[in-house]
Amino acid sequence: MGFVLKTINGDLFNATVSLAHCVGADFKMGMGIAVKFRDLFGQVDYLKNQKVQSGGCAVLKVNNPDRFIYYLVTKPATAPGILPTYESLESSLRAMREHMLANEVKKIAMPQIGCGLDKLQWNEVEQRLRNIFEKDDVEINVYVYSPPK
Repeated sequence: MGFVLKTINGDLFNATVSLAHCVGADFKMGMGIAVKFRDLFGQVDYLKNQKVQSGGCAVLKVNNPDRFIYYLVTKPATAPGILPTYESLESSLRAMREHMLANEVKKIAMPQIGCGLDKLQWNEVEQRLRNIFEKDDVEINVYVYSPPK
């Protein structure tokens, strides 16, 4: 298969593969798409107890043994003015990659990570995704939300 990066117009939460999104190390998840992750998957105390700092990746295993939810910890806290850097995002992606390789995760879905409330630029984030995963046998599906008509 090799590395594949696809853009999909639709609802990320319809994907049945592992998922990823960005959070602060405090795991508040009170704004944006993080609210839906918190409401759907919960277990915030379990995530906090992993004590992952900015640049790391917390992991939640869900019902299916081959499905993980990756919480890319890209900033120390969730508060106005505290934004991730490309370096913290890249470090979190590398941590996620290590877990994916160790657990044979071949497919993952995510939003345009770091580009909504966190204000990173998608073209730069996409290039970092490509650089990190280009040698891996993995498919990354990036969902761009399209509201129902």
